[in-house]
Amino acid sequence: MGNPPLETDLAQGGADSPLAYAVRERDRGTMTMVRQAIASRNVMLAYQPVVEAARPGHVAFYEGLIRVLDQTGRVIPARDFIDTVETSELGRQIDCLALQFGLKALADHPGLRLSINMSARSIGYPRWMQTLNRGLDGNPTVAERLILEITESSAIVVPDIVQVFMADLQHRGIAFALDDFGAGYSSFRYLKDFYFDILKIDGQFIRGIHASPDNQVLAQSMISIAQHFEMFTVAEYVETAEDAEFLMDSGIDCMQGYYFGAPTTRPRWMNDEAELQAV
Repeated sequence: MGNPPLETDLAQGGADSPLAYAVRERDRGTMTMVRQAIASRNVMLAYQPVVEAARPGHVAFYEGLIRVLDQTGRVIPARDFIDTVETSELGRQIDCLALQFGLKALADHPGLRLSINMSARSIGYPRWMQTLNRGLDGNPTVAERLILEITESSAIVVPDIVQVFMADLQHRGIAFALDDFGAGYSSFRYLKDFYFDILKIDGQFIRGIHASPDNQVLAQSMISIAQHFEMFTVAEYVETAEDAEFLMDSGIDCMQGYYFGAPTTRPRWMNDEAELQAV
């Protein structure tokens, strides 16, 4: 499979091409926006439910998704900036803030179970671990209700470090999810070493799955692999009743997507503890 069009154009035009310049300017603008949002504390979490396939009305846990506000007050989702800041100091700061907000939500709501995204690059970032330790020391119930999501792409960059990091925190009660599984890497050989608790199947295999024989085979193979390694499975980007029904019949454990609820910065359980149905 060839290079994506943008990568091809950049390769052909070189570092001084108009397109390369435009990409650099776009990334520079994104970095500036995120830096300003962090400095002014215009950062928050949006919460999306992850439901049990066997009981779609029952929330297994929520995912806390980082959001920033630009200078106009517009809410910017992580997908619009995370790739640009991932390898920089800003990426580490974003991970720290997401963890800080998530730990506070867990402390404030004893019935909540919550997953928070992090990059494997933050494992060696002292401030991230300090944030975690303060949260765990402040509330002994938080660890067993916290799930840390690590993307497949960042996990395989430093597999040995990730393995030791996970083993230590799992001993303290924290669960781990392998996020975006299948999104370009699919390093199945690492699964036997990582011991993830949850495997989240990337949305590209889930959207329209009820009508896609290819995605059906791929998703079912991932479910089978996860079951072999005793991992719970989550299907991401479930957007239709037809896809949800197919996934339930396929043996998926949990589902997440707009069909069950969009991410919101003001979930009802913030005002009503009865809304929480965490396992």
